[in-house]
Amino acid sequence: MTDTSALISSAYSQALEVIGSVEPRIAEATRQELADQRSSLKLIASENYASPAVLLTMGTWLSDKYAEGTVGHRFYAGCQNVDTVESLAAEHARELFGAPYAYAQPHSGIDANLVAFWSILAHRIEGPALERLSAKNVNELSDEDWETLRREFGNQRLLGMSLDAGGHLTHGFRPNISGKMFHQQQYGTDPGTGLLDYDAVRAKAKEFKPLVLVAGYSAYPRRVNFAKMREIADEVGATLMVDMAHFAGLVAGKVFTGDEDPVPFAHVTTTTTHKSLRGPRGGLVLAQEEYAPSVDRGCPMVLGGPLSHVMAAKAVALAEARQPAFADYAQRIADNAKSLAEGFTSRGATLVTGGTDNHLVLLDVSSFGLTGRQAESALLEAGVVTNRNSVPADPNGAWYTSGIRFGTPALTTRGFGHDEFDRVAELVVDVLEGTEPGTTKAGGPSKASYRLGEGVADRTRAASAEMLDKHPLYPGLELT
Repeated sequence: MTDTSALISSAYSQALEVIGSVEPRIAEATRQELADQRSSLKLIASENYASPAVLLTMGTWLSDKYAEGTVGHRFYAGCQNVDTVESLAAEHARELFGAPYAYAQPHSGIDANLVAFWSILAHRIEGPALERLSAKNVNELSDEDWETLRREFGNQRLLGMSLDAGGHLTHGFRPNISGKMFHQQQYGTDPGTGLLDYDAVRAKAKEFKPLVLVAGYSAYPRRVNFAKMREIADEVGATLMVDMAHFAGLVAGKVFTGDEDPVPFAHVTTTTTHKSLRGPRGGLVLAQEEYAPSVDRGCPMVLGGPLSHVMAAKAVALAEARQPAFADYAQRIADNAKSLAEGFTSRGATLVTGGTDNHLVLLDVSSFGLTGRQAESALLEAGVVTNRNSVPADPNGAWYTSGIRFGTPALTTRGFGHDEFDRVAELVVDVLEGTEPGTTKAGGPSKASYRLGEGVADRTRAASAEMLDKHPLYPGLELT
């Protein structure tokens, strides 16, 4: 064990001992989570493994400080250290992504999107509306004036990618707050290829005339031309907002450059800091200068007190991402996704769009006679952790689904390469071929229950263990 590994092992062992002295069940659950993650194939596209430095940063007394406001303009005294933390997180984000402005306070990707939406509304609607109302100060507005503002805020239009085409629920999905804030419509993908049709998006935008055009995805296995999306936004006078939560690591690692890098083209860009970026669970907002004052009002506009300990961990993760080794890691994520996709197609599996250009693969499991819910459960029983996902025009809807989404960031962190991902594809296909749909209590076909063939789970877990043992998670970390 290296000196660093010994320090890390000691830090976590002692931390768990302290935790266990108060609530031993929490300490045990934490230990078990490490054991479970070490022994399973983590293929959820939105998950990764943060470094020990990032994880340790979150467990400090920075958690104890309230700091509403912004750097140098807090509603609480004694925030000088939080100012340092937030400034560093923003600095690393600006430098990493080449953004004019960065806001590090959002607690999650959804929070980042809410900050972005309200910032766009404030920039595009509140300012002009106030001018029309001839108010010198917001405090001078009457109840009738505010009612006028509320009507304008509530009548704005948003155009985003539909959930079944690969968009996210915060891109205008009706049950989500984004679908209630805006009068929304959605664009999809080409029914034949599953690919984005920019001409169709342009036609939809010209017809609908949205205030906000949202680009980005959570389950679209291809790259996006953000230069074209900006052209469409400009043609209809829309603000282009890009949610790059899933592929931020590929942008940071310069796998996505030129027209595929959203930051130069989007007015506002949002992201999470985990997923392919490999940081703590949290969010960021990047913006062009004209939107910065509105975004900077995220607290108190949308957010409460920032999580200072998480902002510190964001700074550490972003500093890690600025190292040369991260670019190599990002490229391996994309290479491994292609290996996984090729492994599936060579074994006769059906992929949405036929392959991948990014970090994720979307497998249509209907060819195996299964729903996504059944496939997800069978794979989990065999030690393969995935998530079910809709496919375009999904006949099973958003709950049962017809797809399984796979991502390569986490196992790439562990050191998996081409051969391992080809083997992963083989194991997945073996499990799905060995799974049969179950029946309901009434004897009819079930969309949830399943029967996994005898010995399939044990066979898969044994084969997985061989690969996982060669690529240990947090090597050298031993808990006493």
